[in-house]
Amino acid sequence: MTTTLGTASADPGEIDTGRLEVGETRDGSPFGLPVAVVNGAKSGKTLYMQAVSDGDELNGVGVVRRVVPQLDPAELSGTILIVGIVNYHAFQVAEHRNPIDDTKMNRAYPGNAAGTSSERIAAATFEAATRADLILDLHQGSTSRMIDEVRVRCGTRHRLHGECLELAKVFGCGYILDQKGPDGQLARAAPDEGIPTVDPELGGAVGWDETSVRKGVEGVFNVLRYYDFLEGQRDPDPQTRAKGFEQFGAPAGGLVDLKPDLGDRVSAGETLFTVTTPFGEPKQTVTADSDGILWRSRRLPQVATGEYVCSVATDIDEY
Repeated sequence: MTTTLGTASADPGEIDTGRLEVGETRDGSPFGLPVAVVNGAKSGKTLYMQAVSDGDELNGVGVVRRVVPQLDPAELSGTILIVGIVNYHAFQVAEHRNPIDDTKMNRAYPGNAAGTSSERIAAATFEAATRADLILDLHQGSTSRMIDEVRVRCGTRHRLHGECLELAKVFGCGYILDQKGPDGQLARAAPDEGIPTVDPELGGAVGWDETSVRKGVEGVFNVLRYYDFLEGQRDPDPQTRAKGFEQFGAPAGGLVDLKPDLGDRVSAGETLFTVTTPFGEPKQTVTADSDGILWRSRRLPQVATGEYVCSVATDIDEY
């Protein structure tokens, strides 16, 4: 059966790319999101994948541009629907939020086809996503430094929690954050429609980084094999799961000297960072409140009083 997404249309055993039109720019020209359809020669499940929901989170499109050329629809069972760049306007100006309506796109789902710019894009991509059996919403830590993780955002009491957690484990970044997300996230909205959805947060960088992109590509192929899109299924590796965060801000202005590295285990009372003057004179020291893992930190060393410095993941187990 022919499968279409926007102007992309593929018969079984074919790949096609095109555009999903969602509105017009300020000069009245129509614009569309870049989309791809990979229609397997054999029947099977449907996977939906999207990237750049936040306009400066580029590791996801780095994954997409490597995954698609490696796909052979003759060897594929089922269908893959891809939106390569969701936040069109923010991507054009390398910003996080949609500059047309100053909205974070991943707070706009399930969207509104007659609403704001972000709501219209969310509605169009949500319609595509809910055609699928599984959803991967590729993100990264924007400009923060961050470990590679997969986020399960539906909440532990959701009827699909187990299926979302399984999908996160299969993706296999090594770390899972299992914490209910804010309203408006795709990974919150799609499980309500009965579709297991996860939010891989592929590191953090300005632009993209090779290590996180490579992990993302591996994660996509892990999913394709485990869920029988491709042959070669393997059992997923155990993952380190965190269920909470403690965030730390600067108690004084100056330059931050972070002590542990990303991914390091820390103990309650252990020094996380010190704040110094430009001459190296100590001003304040901040310690961990609980045992956990250094999960995320700011990229630049300079801070003002109260400015975000780092996050420690807590309530850790192996899943």
